[in-house]
Amino acid sequence: MDPRDLDFINTILEDEARLKESIREHVAELEKKTRVMAGILDRIHSTPRAEIPALLDTVRPVIHSCQAITAALAETIPRDEVWRWKDLWTNTLRTAAFSVVLVYFLADGTLAPLSLVAEELGIKEEWKDRFALTPEDYLHGVITVINELSRLVVNAVTLGDFEAPLRVSVFAKEVFAGFTMLNLKNDLLRRRFDSLKYDIKKIEEVIYDVSLRKLVPPSAVAPGVAP
Repeated sequence: MDPRDLDFINTILEDEARLKESIREHVAELEKKTRVMAGILDRIHSTPRAEIPALLDTVRPVIHSCQAITAALAETIPRDEVWRWKDLWTNTLRTAAFSVVLVYFLADGTLAPLSLVAEELGIKEEWKDRFALTPEDYLHGVITVINELSRLVVNAVTLGDFEAPLRVSVFAKEVFAGFTMLNLKNDLLRRRFDSLKYDIKKIEEVIYDVSLRKLVPPSAVAPGVAP
């Protein structure tokens, strides 16, 4: 090979290696933030309902601190190369999306839409060719929230919040109904969606147990759950 060609190829390879390392450094910073968020949110399982708002107040600043990192990522990645590098941050971004969606549900019982989750993390629409929260990553985060809530209902009842299973059940079923209207092509996403049936069944079992013990009024139990 021509030495000039080799030099040219080596330059390209070195530039790509530097770019990849720079992206990894930013992703590592983002991952640190997601670990902090996940650690704080794990405390919901041992926190009485009345103290949840204060707990959420400690998570929100961490979520917003991710915005500087996502901006740095968008600045680092060349235009039109999002799909080339996205595997480096996919899992981390799914965890970040999970945290935002969970915070919104715990705050007011609603599902934060994709656009709002992206906004909370500082991800701008104009970055979509470089760095973006994809629908698939958002949906994985939503599914993880339902997984987490099926665990929460058990611990909430232990802490005396007997209405938590009812609130979670309504939310989980609405999310499940939404998923059924999607044409899911991603095999992993479809398998994870199918697993929601087991989470909903677990939630319904908890509702049945608290209603059997007359810890909630029969009128509060959703149709389809045996009293």
